[in-house]
Amino acid sequence: MTRCPWPAQDPLMIQYHDQEWGVPVRDDRLWMEHIILDAFQAGLSWRTILHKREAFREVFFNFEPQRVARMSAKQIEAAGQNAAIVRNRQKIRAAVNNAAQLLRLAEQHGSFSNFIWSFSDGKVVQNRWKKIEEIPATSPLSDQVSKVLKQAGFSFVGSTICYAFLQAAGVVNDHLVSCFRHKELIG
Repeated sequence: MTRCPWPAQDPLMIQYHDQEWGVPVRDDRLWMEHIILDAFQAGLSWRTILHKREAFREVFFNFEPQRVARMSAKQIEAAGQNAAIVRNRQKIRAAVNNAAQLLRLAEQHGSFSNFIWSFSDGKVVQNRWKKIEEIPATSPLSDQVSKVLKQAGFSFVGSTICYAFLQAAGVVNDHLVSCFRHKELIG
C-alpha cells in the first residue's frame, strides 16, 4: 500500500493521514478544530501540533465553538500558561475570536460548513499531484477564502493557513495520485 510521504514513520501522523486528512468535513465543531489547529501550526510543523492535539482539545473544550467563543480572560490566561499546547497568546486570542466569527457565519448561512463549502460549490476539488513538490502552499481558492474570512473578522487565516485547513477538511483532495487515499476520497 502506497501513501503520501509526509507522515514518514510517525504512527500518529500515519493514522491521521490514513483516517482523517482529506475526509470531507460537514460538522462545524470539526471545522473549528481545523481552524484552530492550523492557525497554531503557522510557523511550526504539523507533527508538533498533532502530538499536542489532545491538550488542545482540553484547553479549547473539544473545539465546541460556543464554549471557545465564551472563554473568559482567566481561561485565556490559563491557556497561555499551559505548556502542553503552543503558548502563543495571539493565537489563543485568535481562536476565541475565530470561534465567535464562525458562530456568526453559521447563523447567517445555516452552518459554517454551508458557508465554507459554498466556495467550491459543495464539491471536492480533485487535484492529481504526482509528486509532493507539486502541491502548492496556496491556491486561488485559498486566496479567496482567506480574503473573505479576514473581511468577516477572522485572524490567523492567511492563504497558506486556509489552504492547509481546506486540505485537511477535504474541500481539496491533495493526496498524491499514487496514494491509496486519493482514489478512496474521490466522491
